[in-house]
Amino acid sequence: MAPYCYFPGCSLRGTGIAYEESLLEVFRLLHLPIEELRDWNCCGATSYMSIDEGSACVLSARNLALAHKGHYRDIVAPCSACYLVLRKTQDYVERYPRIGRRVEESLGPGRLRVLNEVRVRHPLEVLYTDVGLAKIKAHAVRQWPGGKVACYYGCQMVRPYADGDPDHNPVRMDELMHAAGVPTVDFPLKTRCCGGTLTGTMPPVGLRLNEILLAEAHHRGADAMVTVCPLCQYNLDAYQADLRRRSKTFSEMPVFFFTQILGWALGSDPARLGLKRAISGRKQIAQWFPKQRAEVAAHV
Repeated sequence: MAPYCYFPGCSLRGTGIAYEESLLEVFRLLHLPIEELRDWNCCGATSYMSIDEGSACVLSARNLALAHKGHYRDIVAPCSACYLVLRKTQDYVERYPRIGRRVEESLGPGRLRVLNEVRVRHPLEVLYTDVGLAKIKAHAVRQWPGGKVACYYGCQMVRPYADGDPDHNPVRMDELMHAAGVPTVDFPLKTRCCGGTLTGTMPPVGLRLNEILLAEAHHRGADAMVTVCPLCQYNLDAYQADLRRRSKTFSEMPVFFFTQILGWALGSDPARLGLKRAISGRKQIAQWFPKQRAEVAAHV
């Protein structure tokens, strides 16, 4: 089996490191070969795309060109923003001659070229399509110790490209959770914005968007939230103390990456899944994962 090309992006080496740890662990448990893209650079990020579209496309295109040069068929981008920008770059280079020429001229000195032969893929789609629900179910060896979870997809993975899941009502994460024996709740806000960078630039606005999502998850009977995006996970996890100060009725809940839950179900040692990095809901995590209890409880 040809290895997948892994593009970590900046977030998975920073605030989203638990995503990288659990993703690589899930791929290991499922015997999926994966290799990190050598000499990768920032994808250009969605904010840069809105300021200088051409330069952002050049940055993103270099990663695609490196993947093509390495003879990879698939480049896997766990970060929803990275996934979106890489996909958008392929689309823009093909559809807009001006951007295509700029990218070609910029990559020329490095003897790199961009081809759409490299498929940009999100790990959710890889696990759903290439591995499949039946295999996930067959390899699940451990019962989920927590309660129901609310699957939160965020904005970027399904819009405007619906390669990873239907854009109007994504369901693949829910189906993967069910295959792993994890119950989910019906969560109608699954693609509503978490606030993105507004939490840092306009805190009242960002916090309110976070509060709406977490409150609805509680209302629907969820004991935890699960997401596919490092920025969504950070927003929903890191600011719950602020929300608790704003409202005495607010109660914390853990916010997991979907790979952390799959890794648990597939038999991984919790220490390999980045669970100790949680900010909110540590008491629940310590109760659900006894082997991790001391390490997690020390930070409560």
